Amino acid sequence: PPQVQPFLPQWLAQPKLVQRRIKDNLVPIGEVPGIHPRLLKKLQMNGIESFFPVQAEVIPAILQSASNGYLVGQGGYRPKDICVSAPTGSGKTLSFVIPIVQVLLDRVVCQVRALVVLPTKELAQQVSKVFNIYTDGTGLKVVLITGQKSFAKEQEMLVQKKVTGYCSLADIIVATPGRLTDHISQTAGFSLTQLRFLIVDEADRMIDDMHQNCLNQIVKAAFQLENDSGSNMLFQRTKPGPITAASSCYPQIPLQKLLFSATLTQDPEKLQQLDLFQPRLFTSVYSEKKTFGVGTETEQDTKKYTLPEGLSQCYVPCDLNSKPLLLLYFMLKMKFTRVLCFTNSREASHRLFLLVQAFGGVAVAEFSSRLRPNERQRTMKEFEQGKIQLLISTDATARGIDVKGVNYVINYDAPQFIRTYIHRVGRTARAGKVGVAFSLVLRIQERRFLRMLKDAGIQDIKKHPVKGNSLKPLVQQYEDALCKLEKTVK
Repeated sequence: PPQVQPFLPQWLAQPKLVQRRIKDNLVPIGEVPGIHPRLLKKLQMNGIESFFPVQAEVIPAILQSASNGYLVGQGGYRPKDICVSAPTGSGKTLSFVIPIVQVLLDRVVCQVRALVVLPTKELAQQVSKVFNIYTDGTGLKVVLITGQKSFAKEQEMLVQKKVTGYCSLADIIVATPGRLTDHISQTAGFSLTQLRFLIVDEADRMIDDMHQNCLNQIVKAAFQLENDSGSNMLFQRTKPGPITAASSCYPQIPLQKLLFSATLTQDPEKLQQLDLFQPRLFTSVYSEKKTFGVGTETEQDTKKYTLPEGLSQCYVPCDLNSKPLLLLYFMLKMKFTRVLCFTNSREASHRLFLLVQAFGGVAVAEFSSRLRPNERQRTMKEFEQGKIQLLISTDATARGIDVKGVNYVINYDAPQFIRTYIHRVGRTARAGKVGVAFSLVLRIQERRFLRMLKDAGIQDIKKHPVKGNSLKPLVQQYEDALCKLEKTVK
């Protein structure tokens, strides 16, 4: 029987396509309509003269959806939710930071009006840094909540108790899910009833990692009735629904969701959980239609991933024993610099780190959830300065992170899922630069690995065999390093 094809809603089937070629499609910042002169000046001070294609499309779209300030959408209508699916390193963060800061510039009372939820502490720090640059000198307050400070300390950063009741100390909150839900349930006076923007970055991971519940809690908190002395009743939100005379007599604060990811799911069921309102999708991911006969168009591959343009991909067929030797060969004989190397687990990362260290001759560090946040930041800095040439990491830790100047990504363990592959190799070749990704693939994995890439529309990966003879000179010293290690482990 013919396969049943999932029906794609119109907004998914016909997205607004964004150019993925960054360099040829830069748009001078002055040409993007509607940006506040104050922010244009800030951008220039930060050395930004032009926007990437994603930014040039998404910034005006968000600004337009809030063209009447943050109270009502255009013509009193509720603004459409926005989804952005674009390759790693294509400038997604700035495309929400700029419009949100601009929409909130004239606010009088401090209330939580924008909330950005991210899967990891590093990402949250990265995003709050960008917000701080653009809110500097505006009076807008950005608060970072990731559990790095004590709960009580975070509470002090969020709300202040006055004689008249609680008042908010944050306009924009950047948070990780766990800590945020704790504040929603436990922090007195913490209110999201004035929330205007909910930004979910790395959205696919947020949906997958069961943070779905977190998103539901945010929305519930946003539509909670204020039990104040009626002072806030003026701006009471009604659950989205048909506009009635009653619901339209108060200025409403609409809640708009903005979703961003390099691998945004196109699974309509998953997206349905997010309860999006007339969403618009901006994507640089092209779906390839296969047509069979006249008028029977079935979508076979609804999803093609786009990788950064400057990325070259190779894979090295190998066996288990030669993997560590290959890594050392790349570092010592091929003189690779600024290498980010991925393993599939914390333990594997740690073992490999100790091994390379024992071998000697390579400036190496590990980057995993074993490290305290300040150690991770220091490691990151040293890598960016070129003091560390090889950084060994797990997926969870490095996802979404913008590491400056990664020349090579090495998949020491071949990734099992295409999404993992996309995110790993996307740590290099960012913002229109070039980079190389090497995957060490065991011979038994080779077919499945190539199949996985082919299914995702990734054709341009080259086989790069390394001859056993090239590894021979390393064997003796490698075995010594192994012995050394066993002693220390014992």
